[in-house]
Amino acid sequence: MVKIKPFAAIRPPKEIASEVASRPYDVLNSVEAKDEAGEKSLLHIIKPEIDFDPIIDEHSQPAYDKAVENYKLWKERGWLVQDSKENYYVYAQTMNGRTQYGLVVCANVEDYLCGNIKKHELTRKDKEEDRMIHVRNQNANIEPVFFSYPDNETINSIVNEITKHPAEYDFVAEDGFGHHFWVIEDPETIKTITETFAQMPAFYVADGHHRTAAAALVGAEKKAQNPNHTGNEEYNFFMAVVFPESHLKIIDYNRVVKDLNGLSPEEFIKRVEDDFIVEKVGKEIYTPNALHNFSMYLGGEWYSLTAKEGRYNDEDPIGVLDVTILSDLVLDKILDIKDLRTSKRIDFVGGIRGLGELSKRVDSGEMVVAFALYPVSMKQLVDIADSGNIMPPKTTWFEPKLRSGLAIHELK
Repeated sequence: MVKIKPFAAIRPPKEIASEVASRPYDVLNSVEAKDEAGEKSLLHIIKPEIDFDPIIDEHSQPAYDKAVENYKLWKERGWLVQDSKENYYVYAQTMNGRTQYGLVVCANVEDYLCGNIKKHELTRKDKEEDRMIHVRNQNANIEPVFFSYPDNETINSIVNEITKHPAEYDFVAEDGFGHHFWVIEDPETIKTITETFAQMPAFYVADGHHRTAAAALVGAEKKAQNPNHTGNEEYNFFMAVVFPESHLKIIDYNRVVKDLNGLSPEEFIKRVEDDFIVEKVGKEIYTPNALHNFSMYLGGEWYSLTAKEGRYNDEDPIGVLDVTILSDLVLDKILDIKDLRTSKRIDFVGGIRGLGELSKRVDSGEMVVAFALYPVSMKQLVDIADSGNIMPPKTTWFEPKLRSGLAIHELK
């Protein structure tokens, strides 16, 4: 069962919401952030290194100090203002004519620590610690994490009713994605939401594993430091946007590799044919059309690869994944890439960029071969999280990303 609570969000006034809201910290580099950041943009708080000329190391103390200074300044200038009471919020996103509706809530640290908030990815200690520094310094969850939950009729009905009214924020960002935000103030509705989630078995981390771990670990630290801890303090909770599973769509997460491990293209294809049915498609982009079908770009040509029967285990929630099949039968077996998280010979490209990005990186000479995968389903993600397993690195790519700056949760 999961515990949630409403909170008094710190958020921008309606008139400037689109100017304050930004893309999340981890989808753009410092140069892109500096170029993208307007005067009021949250990027000055979540990518504070951009306020230095030249840009400094994002992990340096001056950058951490600048983030704190800017957050304080944004509040002083009235660009971020705290609501007078605790609310829930509806946050909807529109991409390509399709809208997904989430609730902005405070999730419970204890639920994460005891496994009621289920993850499907490993986290790295260094990345956790970097996010923890920001949470500690700001004493706030500046950016939300992104969870899914099993579809629920009661919650659907509430969201449908709320979204019949005009939105508090309603804007289209520069990438063409729509962002819509409503405040849920009615005490009875808030009570119903809290009680309904208390009956749900689990949340599932969709995106933001490091932010989730950081928020929960800082909460646990604060608990240990407080001899009068009750469990009701604000630090026991962290901000999440939670979506019903049926609303979410995972898109492909593809791979590009720098070399063929000493093989010629002909030798490489011959090795691939041991485990795959290989068909040359030609110059036209080929998109994988089913589970266990891949596309490969090599030497200016697209190929269809279909894994042969018996080369994978459909009964194993990890073994059935196309990322596992590609890793085992091609990246490891032929190309000798053992660890996707540390190898410098491989890079990953989110499907939002299109398959043309794969051919572009190969044609430029930067990479030699590219692979596109059929997207993982939400059911696969949930099955893996429920079984206590972990997906291989770089398996899921969710789009659209949550906009940062529409709501902030302070831990005091």
